[in-house]
Amino acid sequence: MEKILIVRIGEGLGNQLFMYANAYCLSKKFDYILHIDDESGFSKNRRSRSYNLNLFDIQEKICPENLKFNNSFKDLKRKYLKFIDNFILDKKFITEKIDKNKLTKFEEISKLKSIQIFVEGHYESELYFKDYETDLKNNIKIKYNLIDYNNPFIDQIKRSNSVSIHLRKNRFSEDLNNQNISNNEKDAFFEKSIVNYVYRSIKYLDGKLDNPHYYIWSNEPNEFKEFFLDSNKFTFIENNNLAMDFYLFSLCKNFIVGPSTFHWWGAWLNENQNKLCLRPKDINPSNNKDFWPQNWISI
Repeated sequence: MEKILIVRIGEGLGNQLFMYANAYCLSKKFDYILHIDDESGFSKNRRSRSYNLNLFDIQEKICPENLKFNNSFKDLKRKYLKFIDNFILDKKFITEKIDKNKLTKFEEISKLKSIQIFVEGHYESELYFKDYETDLKNNIKIKYNLIDYNNPFIDQIKRSNSVSIHLRKNRFSEDLNNQNISNNEKDAFFEKSIVNYVYRSIKYLDGKLDNPHYYIWSNEPNEFKEFFLDSNKFTFIENNNLAMDFYLFSLCKNFIVGPSTFHWWGAWLNENQNKLCLRPKDINPSNNKDFWPQNWISI
């Protein structure tokens, strides 16, 4: 009987990629066939999130319906099976460990025994899949038919000493159930910290690169434009879809990595051998203490 590993995908695109990458590594390491559950993780969706890995040339199959927990009844079954799993040796569920403070860290998964394995968790660290970096960079490429090759930013980014910047707005209040005064205050502090980090990074790269040009992505670009008014130095990239943004990330030469999983993956997948990747020394958007790659420059 063939061994099958099913990864539960959920959250936004950046987290989906972490989930997939970890599961891909496990499937190769322990000789399992990887299947993707593209529904169960979105069945209680509060953020209007949807499955986005279909933007990429990922070859793994979607798992069959009988292996999904994509409604309330099936989710009760899943919880029961996970409870039973606590008392058996050959675990069917591999779940990321979270401490009492809801924090995580890299912990190597050293063995899998069951014929059928379900993997759940975010696994937001390259340490889970670094050994398969080449494979993943070959797999996670935007589908050809989703790329608009007439997009004017393609040529601009290629011709310039391009630096990609990502500015995130409403990190704490984007959840439809979390729009309160406390989270609005957290948003304001977070956004101020991002701008300060980007200013530090620009100063650093201005001293390292020859005539850099900074391309800025944001979910709310108009909220940040007042901080970057020099049209000869900064360009806001707007009105693209996810696929086009990810393709443009692949063309950039350097990165001021924003505190988001979305931009993290844009920088990590970029194949420029001489790229500089800067990351904030004082912001970690993840609950995983190993979120930032060690070779990225802390600013």
